[in-house]
Amino acid sequence: MAASPPAENHPYGFSKAEYFAAGIEGALIVLAAAGIFASAIPRLIEPRPLEAPLFGLALNVAASAINLGVGILLIRVGRTAHSIALEADGHHLMTDVWTSVGVVIGVALVFATGWLRLDPLIALAVAVHIIWTGLRLMRRSWKGLLDAAIPTEDTAEVTKLFTEYSKRYGVSFHALRTRQAGARHFISFHLLVPDAWSVAQAHRLSEEIESRIRSMVPNAAVFTHIEPISDPASYEDQGLDR
Repeated sequence: MAASPPAENHPYGFSKAEYFAAGIEGALIVLAAAGIFASAIPRLIEPRPLEAPLFGLALNVAASAINLGVGILLIRVGRTAHSIALEADGHHLMTDVWTSVGVVIGVALVFATGWLRLDPLIALAVAVHIIWTGLRLMRRSWKGLLDAAIPTEDTAEVTKLFTEYSKRYGVSFHALRTRQAGARHFISFHLLVPDAWSVAQAHRLSEEIESRIRSMVPNAAVFTHIEPISDPASYEDQGLDR
């Protein structure tokens, strides 16, 4: 759904659907951790011998190897493609890896020490780590749904570009606003040009600036509002609710 093109009733596209997907995955990760807690606490109170430990270890090691490879790939591709949904998928698989690592360590230590409570104690530690991963994903989803700004390093590059053009052409900029919606980045600003400039001249410069911004910021949609630099009214519309 996030990859669907804009529609008449959704002119900015559907890229925010990724935040719903990532939020649900984060919640599922937290639920998985709750399941580990529910399983480990009774074993901590009343230790029980491990059942079929060697067969269980073999299955865990095999599953972990597969999940590790797929999880790393998903996270890497998600970051490259700026897809929080793919990242969430990868982190979801990595929680399985951490769980399996905890199982292997727990079983090995129980064999080495004979202390049955080590197994549930390690499981609880793994569950705490998994909860942190799930909550972090949910937090990123909430931020995205609340129209968070694009990364600060991208905003800094845009600001540097504004400084360059201000020195070259005597223009000015204000009302820079950015937001991120999944893989899409939206950037808007006001370009203040000398009063003597023609509309065509101002438009050519805005097109050049927009093109450079799109080359610096991936998947950027750029919106420019052109104003005369000496008109007092040009400085009265900087606020969002002016």
